Amino acid sequence: MLLADKTVVVSGVGTGLGHEVAAACVREGAGVALGARTEANLAACADAVDPGGAHSTYRVCDIRDEEQCAALAALARERFGGIDAVVHVAALDTVMGGLEDADLAEWQRVLDVNLLGTLRMTRACLPALKAAGAERGDGSVVMIGTQSSVAPPTQVRQAAYAASKGALVAAMYSLARELGPYGIRVNTVQPGWMWGPMVEAYVAWTAESEGVAPEVVRGRMEERMALPRLAEDGDVAETAVFFASGRARGITGQCLLVNAGELMR
Repeated sequence: MLLADKTVVVSGVGTGLGHEVAAACVREGAGVALGARTEANLAACADAVDPGGAHSTYRVCDIRDEEQCAALAALARERFGGIDAVVHVAALDTVMGGLEDADLAEWQRVLDVNLLGTLRMTRACLPALKAAGAERGDGSVVMIGTQSSVAPPTQVRQAAYAASKGALVAAMYSLARELGPYGIRVNTVQPGWMWGPMVEAYVAWTAESEGVAPEVVRGRMEERMALPRLAEDGDVAETAVFFASGRARGITGQCLLVNAGELMR
């Protein structure tokens, strides 16, 4: 198992990618500390991925709050003895549109979650990550970015979200240099269109507005992919697990697109 005897903190656990990351981490042998703003989502996820509760724990955590970030990190240490990796799924992606008519206060809110929130959670985990790096030479920070930060889609416009995730990539490069001497790796998974609850809802909405079947909308999307199919939440979760594992111990400061070949760089 890729994460045997490791402890992973996962932020942003809900019904989509966060759930899939939690499930993959438990399956691969990790003890998992789950955080999100909604306790019902946390409880449902923990029950689904670890029915006996032997390999998971959770607490409500809003990554805009430093004390809550510190409390989630402390819970992971208390329950499992340390932190080997943190996977940042928590994000705000509901602010739509571009710059011209934007409410920049909304952009600020997006940056506070997606950029600063990720950095708050990382900093809360750093003492334990440094200990893991010193003991085993392999701590890991895994960020979830987006393909839209390098190639914005034409179908929807999320300039604030793309900008915040682009800033997170810039932060990743600096952190990879800063934390590398402690044996901590920092990498980013960049999903494209990712089949899961959010994209399913988009496809259903588009199909209804155009008066066509959802399969027609999904088919148009898949035509742009090299495979051709849409990558799924689970594909992105598997990549995050790889980055968190010792299989990636020689990789830091890298972005990996998970997009079924829609964009190749």
